[in-house]
Amino acid sequence: MTFKELGLIPSILRTLEEQGYEKPTPIQQQSIPILLKGRDLLGCAQTGTGKTAAFAIPILQHLSMPHHEPKGRRKIKALVITPTRELATQIADSFTVYGKYTNLKNTVIFGGVKQRAQVDALRRGVDILVATPGRLLDLINQRHISLKGIEFFVLDEADQMLDMGFIHDIKKVIALLPKNRQSLFFSATMHSKIVTLSKQILGNPERVTVQPEQTTAEKVEQNLYLVTKGNKIKLLMYLLQTHEMDSVLVFSRTKHGANKIVKLLLRDGFESAAIHGNKSQKARELALNSFKQGKIKILVATDIAARGIDIDELSFVVNYDLPNVPESYVHRIGRTGRAGSSGVAISFCDASERPYLRDIEKLINKKIKVIHEHPFINDSLEIESSQPERKHGHKRKPKPASHSKSKGSSGGKNNYWRKRKTGGPRKPS
Repeated sequence: MTFKELGLIPSILRTLEEQGYEKPTPIQQQSIPILLKGRDLLGCAQTGTGKTAAFAIPILQHLSMPHHEPKGRRKIKALVITPTRELATQIADSFTVYGKYTNLKNTVIFGGVKQRAQVDALRRGVDILVATPGRLLDLINQRHISLKGIEFFVLDEADQMLDMGFIHDIKKVIALLPKNRQSLFFSATMHSKIVTLSKQILGNPERVTVQPEQTTAEKVEQNLYLVTKGNKIKLLMYLLQTHEMDSVLVFSRTKHGANKIVKLLLRDGFESAAIHGNKSQKARELALNSFKQGKIKILVATDIAARGIDIDELSFVVNYDLPNVPESYVHRIGRTGRAGSSGVAISFCDASERPYLRDIEKLINKKIKVIHEHPFINDSLEIESSQPERKHGHKRKPKPASHSKSKGSSGGKNNYWRKRKTGGPRKPS
């Protein structure tokens, strides 16, 4: 199927052709016809599947119809809410690109910067507003924004909204929206809280599900390195020195951890920068732009900050810390497998992260390949991984002390298994 077969207007088709888009992605192919009919949509899809175009193109087409031409000052007709500044900026840029040959105006608002420029843009009039929840409510309360004219409402990355604690802000916004509107709801996961929230937003929606967990896991080469926590930074530097890594996105579980990784990398001459919620908007934009332009080849990020990172031809993702939410692993490795491309995802695992690893492998339904050829391998962790897993949460009964395979009191679990593997003698009990 081509974009032309979806029934798009010439001005949008012209832009897509200039951008080199030939065929719609699965989420676009399924969503665009539904949205052009004016139906509500519940979509389950992660970033990197072409989701932004799936909702931006139909909105632009609807608003390009003659009966939508502004009479007098432009009023906001479409509202897109998303969790992070980076993702909001990315979505607004997409509206600008896809709407190049339309007469529509859009702007983006988010916190962390002074509001004056954003307020000035709103006063000049916009058709489409992309916003983060906090700044949106702030400007509504200051009466710079009215939602009375909203005809199209998009809630993007809903699961991340809930994780970041935006649920109350979202409910406040929903209460201000006109009841007669077309609503679009996108989330990477559909757990019970997400379903409950979707029912508050949508009427009788069509449902579209794209399952990127399988396709992403298949097209991205995934490697696992067993390493102690203290040797992770050494392993990262070793890989940077021994592999041809032009651009590397490194994931840290915490903001403090991201700062520490960058500090150690810079100390040893590796140009890098961190991006996370505690950084100012200016610092985040500088780091991201430097990374995109190739001025630095290592960007260290937390999960939330990385939601809006859209970088072409990113070849390596490094999970310095394994995520404690398995779905986050899929989002992370998807940074290097976007729109059909391939890449390499490298994960470090220390002893405390083994439960996270089990959850991840259960989700993607495959064992991640363990790389043994590196100088920092954690042998004890590898030996433990070969033990049969306990079932039903019951502990194994200890063998009697007189048993020929009993564990010495001073040997310890890892020592015992190491000696059993090598066949060496054991200390008498």
